[in-house]
Amino acid sequence: MTDQRIVFMGTPEFAVATLNAMVHAGLDVAAVVTAPDRPAGRGRQLRASAVKQRASELGLPVLQPEKLRSPEFLTQLDRIDAALFVVVAFRMLPEVVWNRPPLGTINLHGSLLPDYRGAAPINWAVINGERTTGVTTFRIQHEIDTGDILLQEEIPIGPNETAGELHDRMMVIGGQCVVRTVRGILAGDLTSRPQEDPAQRPLRTAPKIAPPDARLVFSNNARQVHDLIRGMSPHPGASCIWTTGGEALGQF
Repeated sequence: MTDQRIVFMGTPEFAVATLNAMVHAGLDVAAVVTAPDRPAGRGRQLRASAVKQRASELGLPVLQPEKLRSPEFLTQLDRIDAALFVVVAFRMLPEVVWNRPPLGTINLHGSLLPDYRGAAPINWAVINGERTTGVTTFRIQHEIDTGDILLQEEIPIGPNETAGELHDRMMVIGGQCVVRTVRGILAGDLTSRPQEDPAQRPLRTAPKIAPPDARLVFSNNARQVHDLIRGMSPHPGASCIWTTGGEALGQF
């Protein structure tokens, strides 16, 4: 095991900010793991993930496994001999992967855990009219988003801020939080703490956005409608259907 070597795992633009922050901080990113190239656009041509594109620009080795449990991929990880894995907006990892490095595997989540566990924490925080949210680094365990907390940073949400605008701020702040976390782990002076027991109070959740979630309900008050529009911007966008006599007149 090489004491300072790190494997970074991520796919979308949100993860690129953390990769940039780690490289610029001088951390030893030995390899990057991301999703395989996928067909995209009208021509259905293969397109690399945002993380792969950036890793290639930085000259970093890139691994793109189809199956995370494949012997070939696990052998590649062992050859890298990293001390720590860092995960940002990637797939759910099997234990045979996250339990591999001696210093463990950490993840960045876009909320102040344990609130807003799930796939869409930024959207739901805005939809629910929260005034603050944050980012959390934590150790990956068996259940999603439940591992011991390492660092958290609170982030205010503007009254008219959209989910897209908040996303762009949070990915930068999140990257900085990951750098501090990694440095603390490598130095051996960062301790973790268990997440708050859900039995102590009701927790806000952040499931994947479904089409009905984006539907405007005009029996709600003006603040709730405003927050839903902000929380669904820019994607997938809030919508409504006007009907008269059962006939739909339009949707937007």
